Amino acid sequence: MTVVSPQGLAQVNRYLLDSEEPVIVTRRHWIEVVEPLASAAVGVALATWVADAVGDSLPLLVDVVLLGMVAVLARLVWRVFEYRREWFIVTDKRLLLTHGLLTRKVAIMPLRRVTDLSYNVTVPGRVLGYGEFVFESAGQEQALSTVSHLGRSHELFQVLSHELFGKGGAA
Repeated sequence: MTVVSPQGLAQVNRYLLDSEEPVIVTRRHWIEVVEPLASAAVGVALATWVADAVGDSLPLLVDVVLLGMVAVLARLVWRVFEYRREWFIVTDKRLLLTHGLLTRKVAIMPLRRVTDLSYNVTVPGRVLGYGEFVFESAGQEQALSTVSHLGRSHELFQVLSHELFGKGGAA
């Protein structure tokens, strides 16, 4: 049982060992980009209204508001690109979370180190179909402890539970 995105596999294949089999390769839920999108929409609407209402009487204010609008649009573009490059990967040996645009970061936890898995779904998560995984290990603080806003989280939870605790699992 696997949940592997072919597009994701092509992007993350460089982080996998030759001896590993990918079990889950997915990105976070689209809810990750809703707030930047809403902020950009409000920013554009506000900037348009201010530019129209103030007009030529306060050109400096209009310039500042338009610069703010450009900033929220740039933030939206940045967050969308970040979203498109972030992947959650589970192999038969490790958990990986890749993220970052300019500086690529890969958080890794061996499956054998996972001692506990929590699966959390909020009310909006139930409605929109996303959840959160919290991984605990016997050691100190891990680089990969929480992965939030994962789409199809119930399906991922079943696959991950099987991999961690089922036949051939780490525990």
